Amino acid sequence: MENDDILLWSKDYFLKWSDFKASSNPSAFEDSSSCIKFHYTWMVNSTVHEDKIYFEIYDIKLHTQFLRHLSWVRKGQSSMDLLKHEQGHFDLTEMERSSITEKIQKKFHARKFPTIGQNEEQQKQFAREQSGIMIAKELEKLFLDLIQKRKKYDEDTEFGHNKIIQNEYDLKFDSFRKK
Repeated sequence: MENDDILLWSKDYFLKWSDFKASSNPSAFEDSSSCIKFHYTWMVNSTVHEDKIYFEIYDIKLHTQFLRHLSWVRKGQSSMDLLKHEQGHFDLTEMERSSITEKIQKKFHARKFPTIGQNEEQQKQFAREQSGIMIAKELEKLFLDLIQKRKKYDEDTEFGHNKIIQNEYDLKFDSFRKK
C-alpha cells in the first residue's frame, strides 16, 4: 500500500533525500523535517443486547508511514549524517508501533458501544464512522508520548550533530531492524 506520497516503513528500505519532497520551512530551526504518522485499520462487529445494537472495535493494526510531500530538507544541508538522523525518526516510530498498538487494542478490548440509526444499514454506517473517530482520538493521545520520545532523540543527539550519542541510537535502530 504505497503511493507517490506515502512510504511504509520497511527494515529493508532506508530513506533517501529524494523522499523529502516538500519545500523547506524558512522559519524552522531544524535543517530537515520528517512527517511520520500511523495509518490504522480495524474491524467493527455489531451485536444486539436487550433490543439495542452495540458495536465492538477489534483487530486494530497500525502502519508506520513517511509522508514524502510533507517532509523537507533545507537546501545545502542534505548530509548523510542528517539523513541517518531522519531515518532514526522513522525507525523510532516503528519501534514504538507495537507498544502503541497494544495500548490502543487494550483500550477497546471487550467494550461495547451503543449505536444509532433507523435501520441496520444506518447503524452499521454509524458504528464504522464512530469507531474510526474513537480510534483517532485515542491514537492522538498515545502519539503525544511518541512526540516526546522523538523530541528527546533530537535533544540527546543535538539533531544528529552529537556523533557519539547519534551512533548509540543508530546501533539500537540497527539492532531493531535485524529482528
